[in-house]
Amino acid sequence: MPFDPATLKFDANGLIPAIAQDANSGEVLMMAWMNAEAVTRTLETRQVTYWSRSRQEFWVKGATSGHTQALVEFRVDCDRDCILMEVVQVGAACHTGRRTCFFTEVKDGEEVVNPQEDQQDA
Repeated sequence: MPFDPATLKFDANGLIPAIAQDANSGEVLMMAWMNAEAVTRTLETRQVTYWSRSRQEFWVKGATSGHTQALVEFRVDCDRDCILMEVVQVGAACHTGRRTCFFTEVKDGEEVVNPQEDQQDA
């Protein structure tokens, strides 16, 4: 059955959450937003493309930083309201320069930065 992005459940702003996961380690790298065109561009080019809510424009992950995401697998959840992409991540996934955006843990009511993620990638 052919995939049609129109079958996805986008929010009132025409967006859907998209989670990027490292295809080799399974590590969750980041979450960003996509619209139907970003989904189509990602599937066609195999380079992950998101929609920037703040800039109101498309951004291909790594276009300016060199920290790219090559699409390996594209999955849709059971409710069709969230996307999971397995990617090959080159460089940092987070805009802070860290490997993952999920470097802060809440432990016993306190925020703790994972010591392995405390140093930003160069």
